[in-house]
Amino acid sequence: MQLAILLPLLGYIVVVFAGAIYAYTQRQKGDFLTEYYVGNRSMTGFVLAMTTAATYVGASSFIGGPGAAYKFGLGWVLLAMIQVPVVLFTLGVLGKKFAILARKNNSLTINDILYDRYKSPTLMLLASLALMVSFFIMMAVQFIGAGRLLETTLNLDYRWAVIFFALTVGIYTFIGGFRAVVLTDSIQGMIMMVGTFLLLFAVIHAGGGVHKIMHTLTEINPRLVTPYGIKSRPLDFTFMTSFWVLVCFGLLGLPSTVVRAMSYKNSQALHRGVIIGTIVIALLMVSIHLSGALGRAIIPDLTVTDKIIPLLMIKVLPPAVAGIFLAAPMAAIMSSIDSMLIQTSSTLIKDLYLYFKPEGIANEKHIKRLSTVATLLITIIVTVSVLNPPDMLIWLNLFALGGLETTFLWVILFGLYWKKANSVGGVSSMIVGFCSYVILTAKNIQILGFHPIVPALLLGLIAFLIGNKFGEKKHISA
Repeated sequence: MQLAILLPLLGYIVVVFAGAIYAYTQRQKGDFLTEYYVGNRSMTGFVLAMTTAATYVGASSFIGGPGAAYKFGLGWVLLAMIQVPVVLFTLGVLGKKFAILARKNNSLTINDILYDRYKSPTLMLLASLALMVSFFIMMAVQFIGAGRLLETTLNLDYRWAVIFFALTVGIYTFIGGFRAVVLTDSIQGMIMMVGTFLLLFAVIHAGGGVHKIMHTLTEINPRLVTPYGIKSRPLDFTFMTSFWVLVCFGLLGLPSTVVRAMSYKNSQALHRGVIIGTIVIALLMVSIHLSGALGRAIIPDLTVTDKIIPLLMIKVLPPAVAGIFLAAPMAAIMSSIDSMLIQTSSTLIKDLYLYFKPEGIANEKHIKRLSTVATLLITIIVTVSVLNPPDMLIWLNLFALGGLETTFLWVILFGLYWKKANSVGGVSSMIVGFCSYVILTAKNIQILGFHPIVPALLLGLIAFLIGNKFGEKKHISA
């Protein structure tokens, strides 16, 4: 184990725990549920931007994305830039509406909003089930990414690496709740920015400059330097459209991102968050994916492409600088998983437990204990499940992402912007969208060459409109 790499990472973890302890002291001053799950709705514009961006940029972006860029070439870098408007979409489309509804009804979770809007226990329970299943898979991806990162850079056994990571992220989320998550996200966002720039410049320097790197990539495969990718998986119109729907437009239905729209301080914070967050996402996406694509000129024969970033860190950076950069992908992974932990915990306790036992809300001490224990138990279960990981993270993460989007997208959008939307339409959309997505993905069915997310969302939309008509008739007859 290289001490020069380990020490900066340990320093970063100390800072993270300091933020968690501060958040814990703040948590004692207000209502537990509001403080633990939405940070007392006090995020400034900068914090809102950083936590939204950092939540989105996780193991898939820092480990899986560069791995795909390594395999498919510069075309994947262009494809990754499709994700740039994600903060603009999420906060711009949902921000004010969510904030108004959340404050009006004292909503703390996405399911609170949906229940207040549709008045349907069935819809709320379906949403909770889909959220927990999808987040479990997505958290598993983050844990695998962290394990591989620590395994490669610190020469740790993969299983011990996962356990070390689980202890770190589980404990600070357990201690500080949502406020700890957004505070550490702000720190993590800045570390990610610095780390990705350092790595990109080091890769270009180690490769002998851009011109030489391009020449080397052309010798490996001329299609690596074209916008269209390699022949085995060309980045054509259907692929790009599918990718845009999956990782940009569809994120309007991603609960861990949209919950940020319930937690900011005021309109000024929202506007600043949109601008800063969009810039941060753009810089991170281009830097990290370009590092993966150009890194193939330096390390040409990788079999597990997810290892390109940690291997580049060791190869092109001095040990001390590599240690600083190691904190960047760790920050990306931690900032995604802590948000999912809080969201899953809130679903279990706030949405399910208190729905079936509403009298429990009077016992704040008991709710505190349940919420924090739930966070730790979820961490333990995910840790045990990832001890034997698959090879390429990005596809597993995208599968879970699509599951959430097909469940929540139309329910959220129509619920906010269409007064006639009803629970029959919502439940129909959730069932048809999610089930069709799972079937199309499991059977590897691509209609007209599109990723299953596109037809699944279209089927979910049709199901919503048809179900809504039946719901209207039911309401009239009643």
